[in-house]
Amino acid sequence: MSNSGDVTKLLMAWRDGDASALDRLIPVVYDELRRLAARYMGREEQGHTLQTTALVHEAYIRLAKEQDRTWQNRAHFFAVAAQIMRNLLVDHARAGNRAKRGGGQADIPLDEAPELSVDPDTLLILDSALHRLSNMDTRAARIFELRFFVGLGNHEIAAVLDLSEPTVKRDWSAAKAWLQAELRGCGTSGR
Repeated sequence: MSNSGDVTKLLMAWRDGDASALDRLIPVVYDELRRLAARYMGREEQGHTLQTTALVHEAYIRLAKEQDRTWQNRAHFFAVAAQIMRNLLVDHARAGNRAKRGGGQADIPLDEAPELSVDPDTLLILDSALHRLSNMDTRAARIFELRFFVGLGNHEIAAVLDLSEPTVKRDWSAAKAWLQAELRGCGTSGR
């Protein structure tokens, strides 16, 4: 695992205009980005046309365009990287024209960073439900995303979002319950 302080220093240097900082940052974080991509790809169906290395490289290209972002720390960097990877997989599923018309139900265990296989239709259903949650409660949706997709713990999420750990725990529980109801097709009008 990369040294948190080294990553943060390189992110700050990159943000401040040191173009070589990105070149020094990538070797430090590459293995962790690859593990993150492998976690995502491990959830996809076998035979997925997008490979782990391609996902990491595409995420790197998009991250390289993020120089102006106000990077907080290593956890923030990986949260952004994970969000980019998730968006890439959703875009890939949409491009495959596999989405079910009119939504649908999905039975997805909503534990933290699960090791499960998710077909593209299910990924699109979860993504759609997460967008609906985000429209109602951006913070709860962000906490869910950081915990479920990135695998960050309460302490790291609290640091990234500048919240207390009890708030993170409360919002995680609320987001998880709302999404479970939504994915079962029960639909809710609020939290």
